[in-house]
Amino acid sequence: MKLCLSLLVAAFSAHAAESTFFAFDDHNIAWQHNLKLTLETAQKHPANPVLRNGPPGSPDAGHAILYGTVLKQGDTFRMWYLGMHEAEIVKGQAPGWWRPMCYAESKDGITWTKPELGLVDFNGSKKNNICLIEGEPHSMTRVNDFLSVLFEPEEPDPSKRYKCAYIAHMPIEDVKGGRSKIGPNEKRWGSFVTATSADGLTWKCVGDRPANAEGERFEVSGLYRFGDFYYATGQLLSPWSWRPDGSEIGRDMLAYRSPDFVTWSKAKALSYARPGQLSNPPVKGQQMHMGAGLWNCGNVMVGLHGMWQDAAEKPPAGKSWNLGVRVDLGLMISNDGVHFREPVPGFQVIPRGKEGEWDDVAILQGHAFVNEGDQTMIWYSHWDTGGVLENMDIGLATLRRDGFGSLSPKVTENDAHFITSAFTAKQIALNVDGLSAENPLCVQLLDHLDHPLDDFEITLTTNGLHVPLNWPKPLPAHKIALRVNYPANSSAKIYAVYLND
Repeated sequence: MKLCLSLLVAAFSAHAAESTFFAFDDHNIAWQHNLKLTLETAQKHPANPVLRNGPPGSPDAGHAILYGTVLKQGDTFRMWYLGMHEAEIVKGQAPGWWRPMCYAESKDGITWTKPELGLVDFNGSKKNNICLIEGEPHSMTRVNDFLSVLFEPEEPDPSKRYKCAYIAHMPIEDVKGGRSKIGPNEKRWGSFVTATSADGLTWKCVGDRPANAEGERFEVSGLYRFGDFYYATGQLLSPWSWRPDGSEIGRDMLAYRSPDFVTWSKAKALSYARPGQLSNPPVKGQQMHMGAGLWNCGNVMVGLHGMWQDAAEKPPAGKSWNLGVRVDLGLMISNDGVHFREPVPGFQVIPRGKEGEWDDVAILQGHAFVNEGDQTMIWYSHWDTGGVLENMDIGLATLRRDGFGSLSPKVTENDAHFITSAFTAKQIALNVDGLSAENPLCVQLLDHLDHPLDDFEITLTTNGLHVPLNWPKPLPAHKIALRVNYPANSSAKIYAVYLND
């Protein structure tokens, strides 16, 4: 076990030592001449859905959705997801509603098993895959919605190396400290609850009250560490959230922060709202759904957000309130861990399926990104907005490794180039395609004032996911920038620049 943990620490440390300038990062690749960004649509796996709901009587008989997380540790993919044992949505949902934190494993990310953990009594048996959450009051342990799992191998306290955040709709009377007068007089509290664990299977709640402000229905959907703070992002809407001018807004993403995973800020940052939500007047029916599924890439946060569009017509009486809502998944990025943006607003990285396909109504994002071999693997799930839990299972989509998008010449007949922001590194590599001996790239190093450095210009003709730039001498210790020159008639595509310390 010590050897296994040492390997995990080394793997995570190695990841942190490498910075990635993605092609769609217009902060780190801001300076461009004659270039266009082409985003890619992920390819859905032919075996989808790769993880399905269980048989009658199981914890996920109603549905298995990836309001959760996938991590690869060692040679095992680990998934935390939400099950539901009811076959249909219960009217009123909270405070008694429970969607257990379920656990699955895989060796390839495609074929999954649901191990018998033996931790929680369900229907008279502990032979199930439910994770145990301990805490007082008991209602804090009842997961209702989105859970996000974070692994920190360098955490000095072994019992806290796994951290999570989730939504538990608690009765108001269960909440220590009472409630504020802000917002409608509800019987439940949209609670943002945190917990820690040594193994990711047995958890203990942090404290004895929710982390979010009193009386607020904050639907936490993300948890990550970026710089000096932990951040918890989630969904809010009016009356708890509003546009900068104070006017009402639909679902948007806000963030809390904490320096120690115990005390969380009362102040929140507006992390993201879809462009149509902030226009004047706002685009009718356009919202973002449940924050974002996020991937910490070390120097930047990358994620997928739910591109919500209201139903064209109001549902008939007696039907689900959100019948007809449609959701696709769009790409977003943040350079500070707080403020997110879409590289190309409205682009669907993972679109919902066509009519009649298993994921044809609306889809949901998870914190589920893994670079494996030559692919970036992304798991997601289906949401039946009609409220009957039909086909609410988990699927897989893939891209070229780090291949969310590429930079290539806009006017092919002309030359093109980009210059990165300044950095220090010992090694530089490119994720590139479309090169040949007849169609090379010229790569240069510049000082912080854009002056070319002597003896730091090379020609690149090799394609690959991580092609090293072999300079004639070691890189300078001071800050430098990279200039990549595309000759006229170039067909080169650059997906990412990698900087290794």
